[in-house]
Amino acid sequence: MSVRTAAVSVAVATLVGASVSAPAAQAREARPSQDSPVVYAHRGASAYAPENTLAAVDAADDLGIDWVENDVQLTRDGVLVVVHDTTLGRTTDAEEVFPDRAPWAVKDFTAAEIAKLDAGSWFDARFAGARVPTLAQYVHRLERNHQKLLLEIKSPEIYPGIEKETLRVLREEGWLDRNHVRRGLIVQSFGAESVKTVHALRPDVVTGFLGTPAVADLPSYAAFTDQINPSYTSIDADYVAAVRKLKGAHGKPLQVNTWTVNTAADASRVAGFGVDGIITNTPDVVRDATH
Repeated sequence: MSVRTAAVSVAVATLVGASVSAPAAQAREARPSQDSPVVYAHRGASAYAPENTLAAVDAADDLGIDWVENDVQLTRDGVLVVVHDTTLGRTTDAEEVFPDRAPWAVKDFTAAEIAKLDAGSWFDARFAGARVPTLAQYVHRLERNHQKLLLEIKSPEIYPGIEKETLRVLREEGWLDRNHVRRGLIVQSFGAESVKTVHALRPDVVTGFLGTPAVADLPSYAAFTDQINPSYTSIDADYVAAVRKLKGAHGKPLQVNTWTVNTAADASRVAGFGVDGIITNTPDVVRDATH
């Protein structure tokens, strides 16, 4: 989601071409206390750069944001790419480059074909030529920036075996070592079976379920996940407290990371509910409102 306001336009102009220097260093020095919710940059800092691109990763880094959220899907030839929609029309020029390939589903294109697409111009002309990254390319950039990853397995029902392939790529890229697993990686999905599969394949990996299960159903989720990650419009303080009363798959209290919070007022409100993290397109706004 892009935020088309004058303030954002100024922020974009500031961020584009910026390096991680004084402003980012100052932001990192102003890290929140342990009681403040963790801020996750949703699809990167997607208010300021095209979502799920390396530019959005860098925009989050320029703001001093450690945690970045993304979405992974499989191409026709089995390569993991970082893109949100199951179709390519909204965030790339696929309809122009491949006019006869409707409905332009990610699963119908090879990785080489997707690599040809412009994933930046739809957001702003200054991002023309940005590409849809592979998961391998994406984690390389995170590693360079010393950032952490909240990875969403997108629409797993479309992609049989995507959990195993995601873990394979993460392992090959060094992201299933002790340090990443303990401090820098969470795998989440709206698909409960997908989360169960990840937990079964790698019980050490922190997992999250995206949604708002009924309180009575929470114990069954706690058996295979460490987090319940709901929309901020679906929760209140009582729900957060009910989640946190339970211990998750790793024997620690279930956590709550809520999405997608983009204003200071909403951030302050959900922080008051006691959430552990806030997923946002505007991570600077949320950080400043809650820390």
